[in-house]
Amino acid sequence: MLSNEMTKRLKIMYPIIQAPMAGGVTTTELVAAVSCAGGLGMIGAGYMNAEQMRNQIREVKQLTSKPIGINLFVPTVFDISADAIKASNQLLNPVRKELGLPPKEFIETTSYQDLIEVFHEQIQVVIEENIPVCSFTFGIPSHEVMEKLKRENIILIGTATTVEEAIENEKRGIDIIVVQGSEAGGHRGSFLQEVEEPVGLMSLIPQAADQVSIPIIAAGGIMDGRGLKAAICLGAKGVQMGTAFLTCEESGALKVHKEAILQGKESETVLTRSFSGKQARGIINKFIREMKGHEKEWPDFPIQHMLTQDIRKTSGEKGEADYLSLWCGQSPRLAKSITAEELVKKTISETEGIKI
Repeated sequence: MLSNEMTKRLKIMYPIIQAPMAGGVTTTELVAAVSCAGGLGMIGAGYMNAEQMRNQIREVKQLTSKPIGINLFVPTVFDISADAIKASNQLLNPVRKELGLPPKEFIETTSYQDLIEVFHEQIQVVIEENIPVCSFTFGIPSHEVMEKLKRENIILIGTATTVEEAIENEKRGIDIIVVQGSEAGGHRGSFLQEVEEPVGLMSLIPQAADQVSIPIIAAGGIMDGRGLKAAICLGAKGVQMGTAFLTCEESGALKVHKEAILQGKESETVLTRSFSGKQARGIINKFIREMKGHEKEWPDFPIQHMLTQDIRKTSGEKGEADYLSLWCGQSPRLAKSITAEELVKKTISETEGIKI
């Protein structure tokens, strides 16, 4: 019943994709477990270099022969302003002091050209390691990169937060689109413009489905069979679930992060630029509250992400939630501490049990 053109093309049993959450959440065990259960496990490689990518791909292949995918961040031009970096550090230094960290004035930053070089190295690994599915966030790769991947029969998945972005993905040659509603946890995948009022998933799915001919995958607040069934009824061919897998046993999320979600409420998540310089949804905490008035002042992503790295790392090591980026979608009450296999089976069972 749940088989369709997308599942057949991806060679998976069920229309469930595990969101490729970068930063250590998508462990080898989580990715392999989802694929073994009939979904599509995805490596979140946004912050990895080529060697790290290759190592994890090979580790996953040791645990499963099922299809897996990988997600890359498309580099975008960003501004490096010494004044903005200094101003940001002045706001962050009191936090560093509270955590027992030394103050900073400037940091050594990466450049756009550096990121482009890493991106092309990542693309080469995807090809060399025979990854069947590659998805992209924060933009669409160049025509040359996409043609290079298509020659290897790699399925390309784009990300869209508006109908215009969905149309642009199809126009540029993407095979499948993840439409990300405002409910989604973590970073917004916007690339044409960062809208002030993000579109909710129930509004976005049917409008995008009416404007593009390629399959769309729904993402944002989907945690169970009810969400999967609703997404399919609205025009999606499947779902991408992030927060639901983040609290699974195999997830690499910190214990304090998982607990914050498992104890969270739907009214406790907000969009913030404070951690990375790019809009992202997470559970509100002390850091977000204190920095709320400076949202428009932060340096662009990935500079702000680099500036807060020591704060997030130390907060995590101390097991304190106050200064950690607690990425989470708007349905934390539905989160469960179960295995990835149990989540996939439960979601499919619930979906098949719903009669409309």
